[in-house]
Amino acid sequence: MSSTKYTEYDAYAADEAAEGRVFDVNGQDWDRVVAGAEDGSDERLVVNMGPQHPSTHGVLRLVLTLDGETVNDCRVGIGYLHTGIEKNMEFRTWTQGVTFCTRMDYLAPLFNETAYCLGVEKLLGVTDQVPERAQIIRVMMMELNRISSHLVAIATFGLELGATTVMLNGFIEREYTLDLFEEISGLRMNMAYVRPGGVAQDLPSGALGKVREYLDRMPKRIKALRKLMDENPVFLARTRDVAYLDLTGCMALGITGPVLRATGLPWDLRKSQPYCGYETYDFDVPTQESADVYGRYLVRMAEMEESLKIVEQCVERLRTVQGPVMIEDKKIGWPAKLAIGVDGMGNSPRHIAHIMGTSMEALIHHFKLVTEGFRVPAGQAYAAIESPRGELGVHVVSDGGTRPYRVHFRDPSFTNLQATPAMAEGGMIADVIAAVASIDPVMGGVDR
Repeated sequence: MSSTKYTEYDAYAADEAAEGRVFDVNGQDWDRVVAGAEDGSDERLVVNMGPQHPSTHGVLRLVLTLDGETVNDCRVGIGYLHTGIEKNMEFRTWTQGVTFCTRMDYLAPLFNETAYCLGVEKLLGVTDQVPERAQIIRVMMMELNRISSHLVAIATFGLELGATTVMLNGFIEREYTLDLFEEISGLRMNMAYVRPGGVAQDLPSGALGKVREYLDRMPKRIKALRKLMDENPVFLARTRDVAYLDLTGCMALGITGPVLRATGLPWDLRKSQPYCGYETYDFDVPTQESADVYGRYLVRMAEMEESLKIVEQCVERLRTVQGPVMIEDKKIGWPAKLAIGVDGMGNSPRHIAHIMGTSMEALIHHFKLVTEGFRVPAGQAYAAIESPRGELGVHVVSDGGTRPYRVHFRDPSFTNLQATPAMAEGGMIADVIAAVASIDPVMGGVDR
């Protein structure tokens, strides 16, 4: 074996001594890297994989050291999609923060919103004052969002392994889910629908009927996806016993979500630390024992089926549970008497007439609530929920003002990415894509 060493050049560590020849690997010097690799007799090669969507999950960079087709070393590079969301939230009111955090994990916006609002409500001490109907709507919307997120995970997973039919089917079914989001909230993604104290507005007329049609359609569509993949010999060859990570490894790295449940541990915050009334719903926590890519796929498919059960229970409850969808405390609740006008845009004319024409106090209060926001008692709180990728937690800190002093999210994509080297090293380079896909990271949640 030659003493020549191919390594990544770090501009911030230029003073460090290097062993052998060093080739810059920064995505702009491939001619030099290739020429250097051809000159040496060493078969090891450093490959800069990304950051242009190597696995269609976002701007992720993997630096792989290869010995032939075997991955000897895998280094994960992040930070290419940084938006400064957490810092920006310090310069907006507590309610306006929803508009920022919904854009983190852009495939699971309703989970970001709910986790943040649960933290704010805990600081305010109003968790028990959130109306029951609002909690039911939150659960229904989150479970629909879990289905749409898993559909993207399965669709892109199929595409990465060459199964374009799976991709097309997955995205088609996701569109039906986004149609429901648009019907209920007015937007298909990044809705800012969940607000501190409840939700932005009640369900529009006919929404429950469309959700019922969705429930009638989706079980058959999930079965069709299973037929494409569950027993497909090519798919099985690419996923069984690939990217193995057992329970011990998951515990050591803090891994949660389907990756953890594929090791056999039924850890789900909806069951172990219920929120939003999840303890009153009947559903199971799917698990597998294989601890590989195939097991993670099976967990996600089963979770979609369980989510449909929860949504069905929500529909039945919403038919009987009436009432407000925002906290009664007018000094906290963002005006929730808003509705889409006949033109499909704008607020409720009746509500606007009330605050503009009949009550000077209502107009002043509305102006202060919208522009200044409500005050949150000084303190800190942590709230966590079960997102499609695992434990999504938020640590909110207040100094007693109308804006957060600090908001920090424990995003599962960020934590779970730590498992990439453990899954990839020692395997084939072709299996790296399957490993990353089975983690299902969303880089918007990583680079906050």
